[in-house]
Amino acid sequence: MMSTTSNAIVDFECEFQAIMSAWKEACASPTPSTVLIPAGNYLAGPVKFQGPCKAPVNVQVKGVVKAPADPSKFTEDGWVVFCSIDALTLSGGGTFDGQGSTAWSQNDCAKTGKCQLLPANLRFTSVTNSMIHDITSLNSKFFHFNIVGCKNVTLQHVTATAPGNSPNTDGIHIGSSTGINITDATIGTGDDCVSLGPGSHSITVTKVACGPGHGISVGSLGKYQNEEDVVGVNVRSCTLTNTMNGVRVKTWPASPNGVASDLHFEDIIMNNVGNPVLIDQEYCPNNQCNLQVPSRVKLSKISFKNIRGTSSTQLAVKLVCSKGLPCQDVEVGDINLTYNGKEGPATSECANVKPTLSGKQSPPTCV
Repeated sequence: MMSTTSNAIVDFECEFQAIMSAWKEACASPTPSTVLIPAGNYLAGPVKFQGPCKAPVNVQVKGVVKAPADPSKFTEDGWVVFCSIDALTLSGGGTFDGQGSTAWSQNDCAKTGKCQLLPANLRFTSVTNSMIHDITSLNSKFFHFNIVGCKNVTLQHVTATAPGNSPNTDGIHIGSSTGINITDATIGTGDDCVSLGPGSHSITVTKVACGPGHGISVGSLGKYQNEEDVVGVNVRSCTLTNTMNGVRVKTWPASPNGVASDLHFEDIIMNNVGNPVLIDQEYCPNNQCNLQVPSRVKLSKISFKNIRGTSSTQLAVKLVCSKGLPCQDVEVGDINLTYNGKEGPATSECANVKPTLSGKQSPPTCV
């Protein structure tokens, strides 16, 4: 347990031995243990909580932990890292402040496609049967919560916040993980609120308030060789407000072979959202792609149901699939999206897909 501090910012070097000692003791304990970071303000360099541990450990964060603002202080892709731990709980109502503004100004990834190594605020690697709740991630230099190689992890009542123009600050990014449950989260960043990368299996996203940001996304997929399949995604009962996109599946053109299937988006409210319903198999954010060669990521068993609200773009439903591998088993049901711009009512666009339509279709889909 760390000692209580005043409200002054405490140099983490002074506290490092205490917290690492507390972690090692808790991790070695044969009975459940708690490590406490009390109320106060801390300046913390890169920190790694390494397992495996002998029994469940609860890390309670009551204070505000701040990262060094200078990106050069980091040589890895995580600021606070939890690795190879079973039955971890991270809780306490505390905040991890990445102080990312300096890094954002140096990040020209979106323009050049060359992305420098920047740390996620919180990275979880090979964490299993664990719970993350009541934790805030603020102004990360890169992703806020990065979930990689994990199994059976729940993120509940977490918050991720960064300005809408902060690059690559995805709220929660998941890759190579199974059984991840996100619920009751509040996310407003400069990139996807939730992004699901290769190897995402059995993912549930419910009751997420998203915005600002780029929406809730499967992908992007197909950028690299030998990407793992994405199978089993359920996004339900979410509200998106003033986001660049709504719920979307995105794959790169001229991609290697890949698969994404069983992707379901249901009961979604859109408030002034661009591209509310989107399949984009010509995803090319840097305009450095060969659009003449189709994506080889096969999309199937996808549904969009009960999606309603307002679109900030006239094109409200866009299903553009690969001409090399047309989408299969796509269902669109009960869509009620309005657009109030001077161009006219909301429209749809479809290519290389023949969806099954049911219920209300506003705008009319694929006609």
